[in-house]
Amino acid sequence: MDTYKFFFMTGGNCLIRENLESVRKRVAASAERVGRTDPITLVAVTKNHPVEELMEAVAAGVTDVGENRVREALSKQESFPDNHVIWHLIGHLQTNKVKQAVAHFDLIHSVDSVHLLEVINKESGKIGKVQDILLQVNVAREESKTGMAVEVFPEICRRAAELEYVRVRGLMCMAPNFENSEDARPIFRIADALYEDMKDKFPNGQVRCLSMGMTHDFEIAIEEGANIVRVGTAIFGPRNY
Repeated sequence: MDTYKFFFMTGGNCLIRENLESVRKRVAASAERVGRTDPITLVAVTKNHPVEELMEAVAAGVTDVGENRVREALSKQESFPDNHVIWHLIGHLQTNKVKQAVAHFDLIHSVDSVHLLEVINKESGKIGKVQDILLQVNVAREESKTGMAVEVFPEICRRAAELEYVRVRGLMCMAPNFENSEDARPIFRIADALYEDMKDKFPNGQVRCLSMGMTHDFEIAIEEGANIVRVGTAIFGPRNY
């Protein structure tokens, strides 16, 4: 019996299952505090965690998996031949990795330039795929973070709407790692306003993903409108670098 089937039969690691249950309860409580009843997608971020831990999470009900690096994701995807999960690329995407990314990811969160948009469109067209993407905006203007400036966001939306093999599904935002997570609230509010504004720039119903919030601030992000949260440490524990 292969490892993948083993984890589905045994239920995997109890600690990861318990952590997931805790995170799910926190997600639900955050939504309830602001009267939300719409679905919120929990993306389990497995960067620097072994594939065995990913299997444990999937055995515990995880359906969406986030990876920061294309190469690491490809090695883990080999253990999921039946495509039981939805794969999210949440890390910075270099143009020389686009060909692999469009072939192996369902949603790319980190599109931050016209040039990257056009390369994704070109490589997706080669395989006849319309690639779902999010536009990443550096709302906090952190020099250490990727993402486009707020000022160029309208221009990139216009260009994205013209491309045949790219489908913009929404926006991605990262807040600084504030000591007090409440300090992230203004950042998320700006991102939510941009998200609402961009809906008119694309076909009705196409834009419906607002990806923001990680382990340290996902509850605030949900209260401010996020419907995708990217959580790693709260599920898997500290990363082993």
